[in-house]
Amino acid sequence: MKKIYLLLVLATVVSINSCKKNKYAEGTLSPIIAVVDLRSIYKGSDVVLNSDNMGGAKEIVGVVISNAAAGNSPVGVLVVQNNRRNAVRGISLEIGNAAANYVPGDSVVVQVNGATLTKVNGSMRVKGLTEASVSKVGDNKAIKVQSVPSATLLASPDVYEETLITIAKAVTDPEPQQGETYAGDKTINDGFGKITMHTEANASFAATELPFSANFSGIPFAVTSGADTKLQLWPRTIDDVFTLAATKPSPIIITGYLTNPSGSDGDYEYIQFKATKDIDFSVTNYAVVTCNNAGTNPAPANGWAQGLAKTYKFNLTSGSVKKGEFFYVGGNKNIWGKGSTDISSSNWINSTMYAEVPGADFGNVTTNLLANSGNVAGIAVFTGTTVTASSVPLDVIMYGGSGTVYSAGPPEIGYRITNTDYYSTINPVTRTEQGFYGGGSNTSKLPLPTDGLFSQLGGVYDALTGRWVTGRTVTSVPLTLTSPISTIEAATGVTTVQN
Repeated sequence: MKKIYLLLVLATVVSINSCKKNKYAEGTLSPIIAVVDLRSIYKGSDVVLNSDNMGGAKEIVGVVISNAAAGNSPVGVLVVQNNRRNAVRGISLEIGNAAANYVPGDSVVVQVNGATLTKVNGSMRVKGLTEASVSKVGDNKAIKVQSVPSATLLASPDVYEETLITIAKAVTDPEPQQGETYAGDKTINDGFGKITMHTEANASFAATELPFSANFSGIPFAVTSGADTKLQLWPRTIDDVFTLAATKPSPIIITGYLTNPSGSDGDYEYIQFKATKDIDFSVTNYAVVTCNNAGTNPAPANGWAQGLAKTYKFNLTSGSVKKGEFFYVGGNKNIWGKGSTDISSSNWINSTMYAEVPGADFGNVTTNLLANSGNVAGIAVFTGTTVTASSVPLDVIMYGGSGTVYSAGPPEIGYRITNTDYYSTINPVTRTEQGFYGGGSNTSKLPLPTDGLFSQLGGVYDALTGRWVTGRTVTSVPLTLTSPISTIEAATGVTTVQN
């Protein structure tokens, strides 16, 4: 009897579901398509937009980012971007002379049904629109500006094309001649790649003198030349370029580190540096501080000078090094832990058994000087041997996970940074001061080291200008108990110093 009853119930459920399978959820399709979805419709040839290929939509909404009246925008084009479906995307709209009627921050609704999605000279565009296709519904809207390294921009052009971006801490390459102006195509280099900056001859700022170093903002447009299509950055006005003061060169740069040697870590971790000028440490003193932020403790109120289990300090007060030479700070002078190659013939400026000896002025004894897992960790170099909460490093790198290492306050606390390949004391978007890791745009960090491998930081440093011509990237170098010192000093991609 129970079996019969169960069969009847199942039959009823199947019958109900069968009756409902062609019933669709009631509701109205959105008339708006996100720009990220609009761009995805293009598959290499012109597409006439309609409700079918736009999923029932007929319009886009967005904020104007172009400034046609200033003269540095493709003729007759209005550029809008929006942030829908967690994706900031932009698109060019061909509306003729009416483009000059709009200014950045205008909020618009654009009827795109019946228009054509195409590419013009390599850049995606919607054609077939009229002045009446665009309706202004607001003004002075906030515009999201993304700070994008050139390497990221070049690797993902479709993500950033026709959006408003900033390429931070870039220089014109080659250095501009006296009186050289913006007009034409200029190459800018942020240390992670090179990109062309374009200024039309009739742009309002075309005759303005070109700076050497700046945060360059603008709209990237794709431009086809022959068989190649490349992005160009088009500043909208002179206000899109924020000139930066010259960077003071650091006499010492961080070039590598070993966080997890063979066997016990205690007394066998070390840091590799390179000098960018001749240094006699007995005459000019420096300090090296490491931070290890294991656990869930609050941000360090005294930053690099926190001491205890957070930070450990080495003083560099004896020995010397020549420009372009490597030197080392750490524990035992072995390349990969106990029993491995003795590298004491290399230039060791400080060798302290940190698992038995407290840091100079601050820092508990520790068996894990350099974190190899978990929360973010770091290394910093300072002028002199006095390091306080207000001390600004000469060079600094952070690597690893996350953790609570910064508090906006007031007062603002955490680990101070300086201008390097990864950090900037001026926010490239808001143009306000930012002096701590984790504050503003200073969130970059290198990946956690690969277990048991040496972290080689390859890059090219200009000792004259203090710029990273090529930013540091991590290469994990395998080591063995018999590896020679050349494995970490003469490998392909080691950091080099020019000038």
